[in-house]
Amino acid sequence: MKYLNKAAAALLLVGSTVLAGCGQVHVGTVDRARVQEEAPQLKSVVDEANTKLMEAQQDAQSKFTANPNMTAEESQQLQMDTQRKMAGLQQMYSIQLEQKLNAAMQDIVKEKKLDVVLDSSKKYPSVLSGGVDVTDEVIGKLQ
Repeated sequence: MKYLNKAAAALLLVGSTVLAGCGQVHVGTVDRARVQEEAPQLKSVVDEANTKLMEAQQDAQSKFTANPNMTAEESQQLQMDTQRKMAGLQQMYSIQLEQKLNAAMQDIVKEKKLDVVLDSSKKYPSVLSGGVDVTDEVIGKLQ
């Protein structure tokens, strides 16, 4: 269902641009999953996030171990605090990933004078064929 919404939105965007008389539309594609796996800057953010999440989990575990006579209420509060902390860390690192990826993609969009860049990830592609693949350039920007 999510895939159909993305595909429909992409078709509407491209179709409306063509119908508006803008002439040729320059479409770029990027495989976001591949960029996240291969770009060193993004890998380092993911590694740092994983380390911080592991530390938060170990910290909670050590608190449980240090106080075996913890009441059910205290235990639940510690679990909630840990979950909140981990959710905050995940959000913070997700934002960092998006910012780095978007900055690199904006540079490529300007260089190649693209009107739109769509996701061509294998799992949920927005583009089935066509467009200029800029995945390698984005990975290059994130070295």
